[in-house]
Amino acid sequence: MWVKFWGSRGSHPRPLTTDEFRAKISSIIQRARPEDLESPECRERFMAGLPSWLFRPLGGNTTCIEVRLSDGTVVIFDAGTGIIELSNDRKRRGVRDREYHLFLTHFHYDHIQGFPFFAPAYSPEVRLEFYHPKEGLEHIMKEHMQPPYFPITIEEHMAAGMRFNRLGEDPVQLGSAQITWRKMRHPGDSFAYRISEHGRSLVYATDCELSPKDFERERENENFFAGADILILDAQYTLNEAIEKHDWGHSSFSLGVDFALSWNIGTLYLFHHEPQYSDKQLYQNLTAARYYAQTISSAKLAVHLAEEGTEFTL
Repeated sequence: MWVKFWGSRGSHPRPLTTDEFRAKISSIIQRARPEDLESPECRERFMAGLPSWLFRPLGGNTTCIEVRLSDGTVVIFDAGTGIIELSNDRKRRGVRDREYHLFLTHFHYDHIQGFPFFAPAYSPEVRLEFYHPKEGLEHIMKEHMQPPYFPITIEEHMAAGMRFNRLGEDPVQLGSAQITWRKMRHPGDSFAYRISEHGRSLVYATDCELSPKDFERERENENFFAGADILILDAQYTLNEAIEKHDWGHSSFSLGVDFALSWNIGTLYLFHHEPQYSDKQLYQNLTAARYYAQTISSAKLAVHLAEEGTEFTL
């Protein structure tokens, strides 16, 4: 399966401010030497050597991840503002997928606010399949897209064929992939998803406040978390902030490292980034998370930031 992050911020979109942009330019200029500017090759080499927080902006869009299965099936997790970039990318490249499978973790604004601007939903040639474990999925999606909240409605303006699927106990089978889910601790509930194909698996667990129960060696946890190749996990806070914001429904990057190591997971992506954090702060968190992982365990855990635009094949 192929995976791409279209949005990784939590709570609300986070555009780069003018002051931050100016500070980045100033920091880059201060690092440049005359020999770094002599030729295009020198400039490229100079830019490649810059700190990640200067040269690789994490992006400001809220949560959306695309998974393309081996047979071409398109699965989307969440419809934050990142889904707008997904849609724009399709238009730029002239790609016309005829079917999308949209799995929603929950319905807080940062996870659905991009859907009204998802262009494929307006095409009669497109089929949209929605999935969520709770009742009322269709009502919720239609309710937030009508006056006075939004000027147009799903019923009158979106021409795509739509089906709203309530998830039961059985896994969803999409081609050669299987998708399962699990309720996580978050105000109003949020659901994590595990998608597996050809012996490889990814767990998407955003908006969750990890608790001791999630570490317990019982069958439900074992089946869902154990041995996943990739874990995309809510790591919005530092540990001190997570303690101060108990019951807010989010986790810390250090607890995320503990969790990934506990369940023998190979790669951890820190996700649902705090919108008040600058890129520099988030990269500092990444450095701290990697150091912590190396300090507490001899097991190899790859730790990354979920950066908007990052893609990988699993």
